[in-house]
Amino acid sequence: MAKKKKSVKKDAAKKKSVRRAWTAADVRELKSLAKKKVGVAKISKMLKRTVGATAVKAHQLGVSLDTRG
Repeated sequence: MAKKKKSVKKDAAKKKSVRRAWTAADVRELKSLAKKKVGVAKISKMLKRTVGATAVKAHQLGVSLDTRG
């Protein structure tokens, strides 16, 4: 009997996230952008982080974010 090869599916749907520590420069930029009332979505794109990660870090720092965009 010949063995069947299993098809390997690409994990395109779910990409493993890589955690990056917040640097002092990241925190400084987050505070600066929040002070300018830049939206959380734009800040997260600039920092190359998720909206959730950006919002959580801002909350930990006691920084208020504009959540509208």
